[in-house]
Amino acid sequence: MIEIKDITVQFGGVRPIDSLSVTLDAPIVGLIGPNGAGKTTLLNVLSGFVTPVQGSVTVAGSELTKVAPHSRAKHGLRRTFQTDQIADDLTLWQNVEAIADHAHFESSAQAEEAVAKAIDYVGLSHRIHRLGGALSTAERHLAEIAKALIGDPSLVMLDEPGAGMSESESKLLAQIIRGIPAFCGAQVFLIDHDVALIDACCEQTMVLDFGRLLAKGPTSEVLNDAEVRKAYLGEFDELEEVA
Repeated sequence: MIEIKDITVQFGGVRPIDSLSVTLDAPIVGLIGPNGAGKTTLLNVLSGFVTPVQGSVTVAGSELTKVAPHSRAKHGLRRTFQTDQIADDLTLWQNVEAIADHAHFESSAQAEEAVAKAIDYVGLSHRIHRLGGALSTAERHLAEIAKALIGDPSLVMLDEPGAGMSESESKLLAQIIRGIPAFCGAQVFLIDHDVALIDACCEQTMVLDFGRLLAKGPTSEVLNDAEVRKAYLGEFDELEEVA
């Protein structure tokens, strides 16, 4: 569960997050909002890359507001980025294994088993020897998710994992995201401009607009909220379901 209490982020005279309080308790939570709404800033607060000027953040019962990013990983926080962090000159296996090296497994055999399970879960076992630079855009995004599943995560934060994917690839991605809580017990926090992906994956969705909470609740209700539609200027009118 994510508990955000009165969080404010200020850069000079700009407040990308303004007195935000919200509790997110569904297994898979979506975050949407227009460009500049504060979505990535909020993810950076949760990750520890941005320190708020006030407020607190609690994840899975641990108060993390002043905890350094590397220490948050010890609390089970994992994150993917809009620009993937896949090393082109390492194989897929080596990219994921590099995360296992820092996950404090009891033995190398246990680490290798975790790497194999994560890669298999995202459907890339047939690509383990392929260099990162030879992976497709979709495969690189899935490899990032595999990295985020290493080492007993409690919260997996996915920052636009569907960017650049085809319709069929997005459908596969939705299946993978929906299965993460059962696979490793982690809560998922999904940010994506693809509202169809949000609709397909998330039981609960929150909407930010100019750093403030515009809506939060069951995803279908949020996506049909008049104020949410207004903020998106009708973007949902042609919503296509990702099954």
